[in-house]
Amino acid sequence: MGRYTKTNLRTEVEDAAPKFGMPAELEARFARAAIGCRTLGLSLLKLAPGFRIPFGHKHSGQEEVYVVVRGSGRIKVEDEIVEVGEWDAIRIDANAMRNVEAGPDGIEYLAFGAGDDPRDAETAPGWWTDQRPIPGRGSSGPRTSPSGSSARR
Repeated sequence: MGRYTKTNLRTEVEDAAPKFGMPAELEARFARAAIGCRTLGLSLLKLAPGFRIPFGHKHSGQEEVYVVVRGSGRIKVEDEIVEVGEWDAIRIDANAMRNVEAGPDGIEYLAFGAGDDPRDAETAPGWWTDQRPIPGRGSSGPRTSPSGSSARR
C-alpha cells in the first residue's frame, strides 16, 4: 500500500446510525478506521429536514471542525446557537457540549476531530430541549421518526 488511503465516504463507509439505534432521519458514517487514521477522525453526517440529533456530545481530548457541504441548520455549542449554511466551517473547543439540528432542506456535513482515542465522547440525551416548531407541522412537541422512536425537539 502507498503512503495514502482513498475511500469513498458514501459508498465504502457503513452508515452506523442504525447500529446505535438512531432514527431513520440520521445517517452517520465514521471513517477513521476505513481511511486508516490514527489521530484524525472524519465523519459524514446527514440529517433529514428539521431533525435534531437526540443527544448532545463533547470530547475531552479533542476539538472538532464541522463543514456544511449541503443544506443548512443550527449548531448549539454550550449555551449559544449558531446558524450555519453551505460551506460554513465551525470549530468547537474540546470539552464543549454541542449538537446539530437540520434546517428546512436538511443538512449534510463533515466532522473532523483529532485525538488518539476514537471513544473519547460523552453524550447527554435530550441536552438541547427548546421546543422550536417544525416548519409546516404546526406543532412544537416531540418529533417522532417513521420507525416510531422519538427525538426531543
